[in-house]
Amino acid sequence: MLADVEKPAEPPSADVLDLTESMTAEPASVPPVTFDSAPAMSEPAVAPPRLISSSTSAAIDSAFNTLAHTVLVQNARTLEDLVREMLRPLLKSWLDDNLPGMVERLVRAEIERVSRGRN
Repeated sequence: MLADVEKPAEPPSADVLDLTESMTAEPASVPPVTFDSAPAMSEPAVAPPRLISSSTSAAIDSAFNTLAHTVLVQNARTLEDLVREMLRPLLKSWLDDNLPGMVERLVRAEIERVSRGRN
């Protein structure tokens, strides 16, 4: 195995093409890729054309904020609460169907294990 490692490298075959400096391609000038959605600090931000006035926009924002606040105050349930409420009947049904058999099987196995240990 050591002899295989020490063999001299074979000369390149005639069909292998060596890349020389004159054959290298010039790198294409590609602008850097950024994944931020915000414009870069050096570029001026261009505002999209507005279809409504600023007073109308402020009124809409205020209405939606009032709606969001009302919904949160009156219905302060979280997603976790909703999931718990939906899963409770399913879990109760599954436990009612499966728990007695599981407990009986496990108790029987434990009784057998303990009784074998005394003999």
